[in-house]
Amino acid sequence: MTPADAKQFLEKHQVKFVLAQFVDMHGTAKTKAVPASHFDDILDPGAGFAGFAVWGLGMQPNSPDYLAVGDPSTLSLVPWMPGFARMVCVGHVHGQPYPYDARYILQQQVDRLTQKGWTFNTGLEPEFVLLKKDDRGNIQPCDPTDTLEKPCYDYKGLSRSVAYIEKLVSSLQTAGFDVYQIDHEDANGQFEINYTYTDCLTSADRYIFFKMAASEIAKEMGLICTFMPKPFANRTGTGMHIHMSMSDGSSNLFADDSDPRKLGLSKLAYHFLGGLLAHAPALTAICAPSINSYKRLVVGRALSGATWAPAYISYGDNNRTSMVRIPGGRLELRLADGSCNPYLATAVAIAAGLDGIEKELDPGEPHNVNLYDFSDAELNEKGIKVLPQSLKEAIDALESDHVIKNALGVLADEFISLKRMEWIEYMRHVSEWEVQRYLEFF
Repeated sequence: MTPADAKQFLEKHQVKFVLAQFVDMHGTAKTKAVPASHFDDILDPGAGFAGFAVWGLGMQPNSPDYLAVGDPSTLSLVPWMPGFARMVCVGHVHGQPYPYDARYILQQQVDRLTQKGWTFNTGLEPEFVLLKKDDRGNIQPCDPTDTLEKPCYDYKGLSRSVAYIEKLVSSLQTAGFDVYQIDHEDANGQFEINYTYTDCLTSADRYIFFKMAASEIAKEMGLICTFMPKPFANRTGTGMHIHMSMSDGSSNLFADDSDPRKLGLSKLAYHFLGGLLAHAPALTAICAPSINSYKRLVVGRALSGATWAPAYISYGDNNRTSMVRIPGGRLELRLADGSCNPYLATAVAIAAGLDGIEKELDPGEPHNVNLYDFSDAELNEKGIKVLPQSLKEAIDALESDHVIKNALGVLADEFISLKRMEWIEYMRHVSEWEVQRYLEFF
């Protein structure tokens, strides 16, 4: 959409305000409402923000303004806010793209692929939990009858939230999403909505819009939509699986029907996969960036029988216990969760994959068994390592991984510093569990 087309779009749909939108380091949407009459200002010089007020922009109170410059091709309606549209922006400082901006970091990795004539396509799978608070302020599934131990795909669980689902899907469709599947997931109150894959930059843009829509529509209905990785200790966590493939404009470069390993992957895909596995510990810091993420990435069981979390640095055909699953002609990175910044998660995945391609890394043989049942000795015998089991462990891995740090650029040190502070705050926090266990224990 050209600037001229964008203005016609605003007039046609009687848009009064445009949300100039970018994300902070955590992937949280940040906006300013700009009257449609000042649409050109978002394109040049951009909507102004005090960068020190936003997480992860590397600014101080005396720093220059962070100017969010809009991409008119991303303009879309915001159906739950009549009269509003949204345009995705990239941060600029002194007239240049700002290296701390997450979308710009992904654009730089996309440029590396473009130079090779490649397009990286992704399909992001948003999982979320729909909750409400009881009279005491405790959270519980929005539907009080959603209590099955194995609730996945349950008709009743889906049908009793249909009003919310209908409004959310309608909003997504109005904004151009091709929604093709909705289901009740493995935790009570948990859902997943699938929409068609596209180029990775557009996918990340859409994921942010999805979270905006899902959260605000829930709020309107007196509910809470959370993307928190593990809101309930005994239930399955919330992931954000990333399906990946590479195109040259006419064919899928990751697909090869003559694959001797019978997984339908090309040599290029295997090398990319080798890079993902080689850099898995550092990738974990970006794809699972919260304290709570590591309550999901555990070895063990949930009430339904499985955590469905990828605790192991491994891959297999339809093996959901591994970090990477091969559904056929593509890779499914199961590491990321709903707390990640999709731009950063995608950027570091590309960087890891390209490193694998450049070094022709071999991912080894697939493991098509239930790794949850393996003992430590059996895992060691097969050379299968466990993913980082805490944010601190993941951040330590990131700090020592130059490939992933280089992909993040100047943001790497900012990210590491803020996440170390988060870990320290968590370790100093005295939880209710500790009080109950130790108050009269000694």
